[in-house]
Amino acid sequence: MDSSTPEMPQVFDLQSTPDPRISSLIAQFSHQYGGQPSYVSRAPGRVNLIGEHIDYMGYGVLPMAIEQDVMIAARKNDSLIIKITNVDQKYKPYECSANVDSSFIDSSAPQWYHYFLCGYLGILEVLQQRGGLQAANFGIDIMVCGKVPPSAGLSSSSALVCSSALITYQLLSQISLTKAEMAQICCDCERYIGTQGGGMDQAISFLAEKGYAKGIDFDPIRACDVILPKGYEFVISHCLAEINKAATSDFNQRVVECRLACQCMAKQLGLQWKGLRKLGDLQVQLKKTLKEMLDLVDELIHSNPYSKKEILELLEADEEQLMTTSLSSNTSHLTHFKLYQRAKHVFSEAWRVEEFKRLSCTPEVDANRLGELMNESHVSTRDIYECSHPDLDMLTDLCRKNGAIGSRLTGAGWGGCAVSMVPQDFVNSFMQTISTEFYTTERLKGKDIDQVFFKTTPASGACVYKC
Repeated sequence: MDSSTPEMPQVFDLQSTPDPRISSLIAQFSHQYGGQPSYVSRAPGRVNLIGEHIDYMGYGVLPMAIEQDVMIAARKNDSLIIKITNVDQKYKPYECSANVDSSFIDSSAPQWYHYFLCGYLGILEVLQQRGGLQAANFGIDIMVCGKVPPSAGLSSSSALVCSSALITYQLLSQISLTKAEMAQICCDCERYIGTQGGGMDQAISFLAEKGYAKGIDFDPIRACDVILPKGYEFVISHCLAEINKAATSDFNQRVVECRLACQCMAKQLGLQWKGLRKLGDLQVQLKKTLKEMLDLVDELIHSNPYSKKEILELLEADEEQLMTTSLSSNTSHLTHFKLYQRAKHVFSEAWRVEEFKRLSCTPEVDANRLGELMNESHVSTRDIYECSHPDLDMLTDLCRKNGAIGSRLTGAGWGGCAVSMVPQDFVNSFMQTISTEFYTTERLKGKDIDQVFFKTTPASGACVYKC
């Protein structure tokens, strides 16, 4: 499918868009497989400016795509085998049947190639459901080249899933899928790896436009342009603490705690709690403002952790019902849940996103107030949602002290990156100071500083190049 519309991922002729990195990827692919790829897909990472840990609760977020991306070169082969390699030799090659299923993905110990399989399976299942493909009758040669820093909160894993789905779609599909549909497919299929995200990473990867941040809402996925204030730049800085959210229960524990807060509030209000899983849906049912929802949390939920026994009594449910309606396989072992804190963060962060968007649309943007909202967001993720990291807190403090009007964690947290809003007039001195004071040789441990500390502007979304 080489034609595209604004609603569909774009396909470019490589001859008209020369790119040295793509040329290098094609050359390495040709050396590995003995011939050129048919296509190269590209999906960007992202930085979320504000709106952390609320997409999976049904609330809008405000990310932008970054220039760092994941590219995949691919072509069909006759072997009925998927052969996956990476230009970075530290990632070992992998082969499997083209008729692989989700049992090949070990969510308890995810490997880099499992993220490719997520995207591949997501498209394969859609094609099978729509009658476009019953079973794969050929294999695929794959080479991956990723430039999004891993475990940094910049969506490297989702960029790989999106790039995988896009290249698979390009090679196999006889049906049309819009960008929003592709984003939803990628959100759904990433759950094979064990994460229960809300769709922000996949949505911005497909829906991004150069020069704009995006206000993204869900159910269904949709986006609007957000123009960022002139005279300011956004700087990404990695605290150098890393965590793989798919390999721990921390992320999914927060999802479950929010879900339980929603269900416990619904039960006390006489609603059908079993069908409610998102705090945003609860707000819609109650027809209340975000401020009113914050008051309702104070009224209905106590601030001490809830034991599983207490939740079962409140919901009038047994453990089997709780497992079916609320928990996940990697959170079934939990015995205590912080419902009050998680709900307070979600509703207050959702309000901050709306305020950030509202202010961004005013003729004379109050940039200092935008910075304050970013700082308030970091305090909430640090103190209420408890998903920050001491090194990340130290880095955001340092950024604020040296010229950033706003600095906050971005991504899931527990390490990873901060995003800072810095006046253009001070950005060079800001970067020099942070480079000197934070990125010492001992802390970098051989890492390239340009890969962990850089300015960024809103980049374009996922696309395909025809070779």
